[in-house]
Amino acid sequence: MTEATVSRDSTRPLALARWLLIVAVLVVLMVTVGGITRLTESGLSITEWKPVSGAIPPLTEAQWQAEFAAYQQIPQYKEVNGPAGMTLADYKLIFFWEWFHRLLGRTIGAAFALPLVWFWVRKAIPAGYHARLVGLLLLGGLQGAVGWWMVKSGLTHDVKVSHFRLATHLLLALTTLAALVWTALDLRATARSEGKARMTPIASFALGMLVVQLGYGALLAGLRAGYVAGSGWFNWDAWPLMQGKLFPQGIDWSRGASHALVDDPYLVHFIHRWWAWAVVAVLVVLARKLRAGHRRASIAIHSAFGTQVLLGVFTVWSGVNIWLAGLHQLVGALLLATVVWGAHCMGRAAR
Repeated sequence: MTEATVSRDSTRPLALARWLLIVAVLVVLMVTVGGITRLTESGLSITEWKPVSGAIPPLTEAQWQAEFAAYQQIPQYKEVNGPAGMTLADYKLIFFWEWFHRLLGRTIGAAFALPLVWFWVRKAIPAGYHARLVGLLLLGGLQGAVGWWMVKSGLTHDVKVSHFRLATHLLLALTTLAALVWTALDLRATARSEGKARMTPIASFALGMLVVQLGYGALLAGLRAGYVAGSGWFNWDAWPLMQGKLFPQGIDWSRGASHALVDDPYLVHFIHRWWAWAVVAVLVVLARKLRAGHRRASIAIHSAFGTQVLLGVFTVWSGVNIWLAGLHQLVGALLLATVVWGAHCMGRAAR
């Protein structure tokens, strides 16, 4: 093998890795915008799914009136925003966030599919990665379908989307993010002629606990459970207590514990805030194991979970300020990415 061939064989995986990391950044942005879309109650503002033509927003007054008229037919407008006196100007604001969220989804699809075709045609994809990249493409398509499935749950019988469908939508996006980061890191290892990493038991355990926490965060958002603790800066009755008590009152046990665990806003909020500390304990162990050979990954994990905990507390104290809550969702996605990075480092060392 010539020196030019070796150089080309190492450059191609690095180019693919950089491409996947750029797509991962876009996914993080989309997760953040999705959080703002939920917090501004914008998710039901567009009542149709138009994968291609929907990329162009209304351009004339007649088009805006038609979109607003369609929105006025759903329960959210009839029961909440209509009685509150929503105007066309108000509607345009919530329309923007949902439109921007969907536009990001289309952008991510193009940013993944078009380079994938280009790399494939040029035979630049290393052996063993073709199926994985196609799987990532299918995950992205599934994400769009799940997003519309989620929106549909709020168009006919409820003023909001199903919190279960919202959790599915968010967890699928985060799964895609994790897969993008892991595959990019594998490609970087391939460029160095190293083997692919494997998942170690401690990393699997840490990621499993983090997924539970992220899932409960999604349920909390869908149930609007962030508001049940109370609010007020440095108000101990809102955090670490909930309404002045360690264990909140008002939990509805009438339909059984299994129902309360995923449907009661008080219990969902309680679990989310205290499961976080179990996750922190496991992540401390994971990060300490990485200190010797992978100090940057260790620092990233410590920084991410520390920032995330503080943002969670400040979000509660603020009465769920939109921008603090949006940052909380952003750092949650970044925390997952750093833990995947740490898991990959550990997996390479174990190998």
